[in-house]
Amino acid sequence: MNIEWWQWAVAGIVMILAELAVPSFFLIWFGIAGLVMAGVLLIAPGLSFTTQLALWTALSLVMVALWFRVFKPGFHKTRIGTADGEVLGEVGLLVGAVAPFKRGKVRFQRPVLGSDEWVCLAETAIPAGERVRVVAVEGSFLKVVKA
Repeated sequence: MNIEWWQWAVAGIVMILAELAVPSFFLIWFGIAGLVMAGVLLIAPGLSFTTQLALWTALSLVMVALWFRVFKPGFHKTRIGTADGEVLGEVGLLVGAVAPFKRGKVRFQRPVLGSDEWVCLAETAIPAGERVRVVAVEGSFLKVVKA
């Protein structure tokens, strides 16, 4: 069983289009490798199926390596949770009252982590209108205390 050049081209295009539905930025590299394989088979049409799969796998790995090395240096070193240091100590205005088992809302004068309003949690009840200080980031919530 040999795969023809046009089958690689169709598979590559399908994978690239599938990337639109899968928000992981993952399938595009397999799709680009499939399109490159179509070009390789136009030049060397007699490659065996095993050779084609091995070459496609190698091309996919090269595409991923290029992404991390050339186009997105330092991207793989980013860790989730490193931005919380920017938020700690920020003071904002409580626009929605917060209690130990009730979420509130805090508004900052300038955007913090891309938004000027955040849902917050507190260990004590704090009424709306009070100034609060961020002491921790817990998932997508800010933990606050009265400032």
